[in-house]
Amino acid sequence: MLVSLIGTWIQAVAQSWLVFQLTNSAFLLGVVGFLSSVPVFVLSLFGGVLADRVNKRNILIFTQTAFMLLAFVLAVLTYLKLITTGQIMLIAVLNGVVMAFDAPSRQSVVVELVGKKHLSNAIALSSVAFNSSRIIGPAIAGLLVSYIGMSGCFFVNGISFFAVIIALLLIKIDNGKVPNKNKKAWHDLIEGVVFIRNNRLILLLIMIVGVMSLFGVSYVILMPIFANQVLNVGVRGLGVLMSGVGFGALIGALMLARLGDFRYKGKFLVGSIFIFSFSLIVFSLSRNYIFSIIVLSFLGGSSVTAMALINTLLQTRVNDELRGRVMSMFMLTFAGIMPFGNLIAGSLSQIIGVSSAVLVSGIVCTAMFAMINFFYPDIRKI
Repeated sequence: MLVSLIGTWIQAVAQSWLVFQLTNSAFLLGVVGFLSSVPVFVLSLFGGVLADRVNKRNILIFTQTAFMLLAFVLAVLTYLKLITTGQIMLIAVLNGVVMAFDAPSRQSVVVELVGKKHLSNAIALSSVAFNSSRIIGPAIAGLLVSYIGMSGCFFVNGISFFAVIIALLLIKIDNGKVPNKNKKAWHDLIEGVVFIRNNRLILLLIMIVGVMSLFGVSYVILMPIFANQVLNVGVRGLGVLMSGVGFGALIGALMLARLGDFRYKGKFLVGSIFIFSFSLIVFSLSRNYIFSIIVLSFLGGSSVTAMALINTLLQTRVNDELRGRVMSMFMLTFAGIMPFGNLIAGSLSQIIGVSSAVLVSGIVCTAMFAMINFFYPDIRKI
């Protein structure tokens, strides 16, 4: 996955720069982010049902192959100078559809590989791999866009998927208990939703993810504007800014991996979400390139720590037969709600400016997390 994720980040940076070059619009950056994630909002619960019914390895082989083909299509269209904003939007939608079925299986397969005893450490190590790619990918992208162009970046991403497909072919996964195939998929979906609704802790954790997704993480899609107009550092500076987020996230993930299955995860989670909120406010006010990189590292570290802790707490409190559906709800609130946040951020940036939009997001996150911490103090005891 590490090789493939590096390619994915290379494409993410190159695509954001391509959209900005074609449109010079913060709003359309938000629209592309919206379209890439809105299918997750619509379809991820069905992806969770499928993950609980079908061998997850087979699902992942199919979805990773689909991602690879879409990357090659984007590369060819860009190389031939046929690419349009509409085509980028269509490919973004198709990537979102594939992600809706990929993410629940990818999240819930971890426990089948390592068992519950090592789940906390495995999730942290998975975050290490993901966030290492966030450092390496954007930094490479800043150079590759200059030397081989954006089409070359997309082609590199397509090739990178071979690594994960080969790895998936080599592993063996036992899906455990076979579900009752006589039940309709719709009944399975309702069963998962009712379980989450009736479990206060799981519902609370998913609410935190929803707040971060709607108001917090959309600063990422606005990064080209910060690089170009606020900090005046161009595409190479954009790669370094994105790598700053990844560096902080890597440190946070390594720290969690070192701690393993520690006590008082709730207190650690509360601290992480408040550091995230405050860092968002500080970043919006910064006009210094180096200081912005430092603040972004705190943003990355606190966000990955919070998400990894929530992921661990969710998976250790759910039965195996419901794991795919619970993780699909996690992905729905993380990646599915994110497009609405992207759309809000893009619209606000167009109206009040990119820095003010991120400042508003940081203030809203701080207020929402303060309310959750006040009304549900038990979260600090888990």
